[in-house]
Amino acid sequence: MSVVRFMVTVSIDGYMAGPDQSLEEPLGVGGEDLHRWLTELEVWRRAAGLGGGITNASSRVVEEAQADVGAYVMGRNMFGGGRGPWGDDPPWRGWWGDDPPYRVPVFVLTHHPRESLPMEGGTTFHFVTAGVDRAIDQAREVARDRDVVIAGGADVIRQCLRAGHVDRFELNLAPVILGAGERPLADVGDLRLEQIRAIEAPRVTHVSYRVLR
Repeated sequence: MSVVRFMVTVSIDGYMAGPDQSLEEPLGVGGEDLHRWLTELEVWRRAAGLGGGITNASSRVVEEAQADVGAYVMGRNMFGGGRGPWGDDPPWRGWWGDDPPYRVPVFVLTHHPRESLPMEGGTTFHFVTAGVDRAIDQAREVARDRDVVIAGGADVIRQCLRAGHVDRFELNLAPVILGAGERPLADVGDLRLEQIRAIEAPRVTHVSYRVLR
């Protein structure tokens, strides 16, 4: 059976996005500062179709996160396009242009039905209106023995943790204080965790956990 996991960067006060999220600032005020350690890496820039970049202790962590993924699950806000019905002029196609970086099926949780959206490079977005359990089931079915990754946002991560779907996760702790915003680990019940590893790197510390059943 596939493993369900996520990796998310959080501020030292526990937020993965700052306050006042919008189409102009999808990570909220100050949220972009969380990912400065990531966007300078060669491995991240290569996956985004960009050149240059550096290699450091974080590179292996990102490579491992990108490996052996059979499907992704994300929320409507992570996919973008605002709230409410999708509209038709034309409907939002995601933050990533015509060639998203996922390369496998992506299951988007939404309250508003929509036909599946095939993109270049192997990514197809499927829109799930039946809740997080159904999204995880569909993702597991197509992933087979490969991993299912929860791409975000915070609300979907919380739903998956509360429902017992998550097997392991990695927190990238950035030396940033946001003060408000979205916390992925708020109100997730009485989780029992085992720390697997901790890796110190420039601008970030990577800490991995296994969820104990």
